[in-house]
Amino acid sequence: MPAFDYTALDSNGKQKKGVLEGDSPRQVRQQLKEKGFVPLAVEPTVQKSSVKGVKASNKGTISASDLALLTRQLATLLQAGIPLEETLKAVSKQSEKPKVISMMMAIRSKVVEGHSLAQALTEYPKAFPDLYRATVAAGEHSGHLDLVLEQLADYTESRYQTRKKIQGAMIYPVVLVIFSILIVVGMLTFVVPKIVGIFEGSDQELPALTQAMISSSEFLQSWWWALGLLIAAAVVAFQKAMQNEKFKYKVHVKILKVPLIGKINRGFNAARVISTLSILSKSGVPLVEALRISGQVSGNLCIREAVIEGAEKLKEGATLFNSLDQSGYFPPMMMQMVASGESSGELDSMLGRAADNQERELEDLVSTIVSLFEPLMLVVMGGVVMVIVLSIMLPVINMNSSIG
Repeated sequence: MPAFDYTALDSNGKQKKGVLEGDSPRQVRQQLKEKGFVPLAVEPTVQKSSVKGVKASNKGTISASDLALLTRQLATLLQAGIPLEETLKAVSKQSEKPKVISMMMAIRSKVVEGHSLAQALTEYPKAFPDLYRATVAAGEHSGHLDLVLEQLADYTESRYQTRKKIQGAMIYPVVLVIFSILIVVGMLTFVVPKIVGIFEGSDQELPALTQAMISSSEFLQSWWWALGLLIAAAVVAFQKAMQNEKFKYKVHVKILKVPLIGKINRGFNAARVISTLSILSKSGVPLVEALRISGQVSGNLCIREAVIEGAEKLKEGATLFNSLDQSGYFPPMMMQMVASGESSGELDSMLGRAADNQERELEDLVSTIVSLFEPLMLVVMGGVVMVIVLSIMLPVINMNSSIG
């Protein structure tokens, strides 16, 4: 039974939106009237997503937390023996977000029509990436969709928690940097001019440091708007340039060469690729196809290209270790675990352990950097404030010396 998105007015005249199932728009309108609603618009959910093309696919996105939650709900209900159609209906009712409800009902409609779940998920490629759909397809093919979804739920939740930890750890340093810049700009704009103005009437030659501070202060007061426009224009220009694949590739190459940031970027992307490869391999996806899909989850174009090239080498008969190790983007410890897994015949478990180890190392590294960042910023701020104070105090000291 197809699903329909509706817009209607309730008895109080308030507009309501939602999803209902029915054989036709007329039946859905009749259901709405029986509920006391005045139907304004009824449109097929699946048809909307396919006819509107790009616009619909852009709308068909959900957050990482929502994806982890609905995957866990699907796995739990299927393991309880509930049929897939009823499971999808229950998950859609469980959600409080209209976008998720509409999406799940549209997927259920496709399943009821005879499509597989993996085929139904292709209606929303932004919400369910290649990794997700390939894993579901492998689960359906093997007849163990509930177990595969359980593994996929663990994977999506782990990825979400790791990203949340790293983002949470970076919030404090970013806020600290922003406030530090604002404090320095505020001192140069409002404090320095008032204090240094005392010496303007004197014939005394001001020290070079004081003159430099006055020049900086005058520049900020006169040209702050131009500086703001320049920064905004630079940000917009960079974002537009990043849409060009060649420029983006060059930026990603430079990022990997930055001493500390490059190590974090390599570690993060290596963990994503290997953990994705682990879940796909455990689900029964062929290793070559699994490696190709795993390359797509890397946010760095250099690593993505290296993994896709590795998939070609693997297809030609090379081992997984040789296919990835030659790129130099994967940590030696991770590659040794992969080689051990291949030789022992336990590649699936070794891939999972390698990804877990890399994620733990990455979290420890980020935590260490954050813990060192606070005292470092205090030292830098102390140095800046000391320079400003010296620029104010030097003329006073010189004046006292001349009077003495």
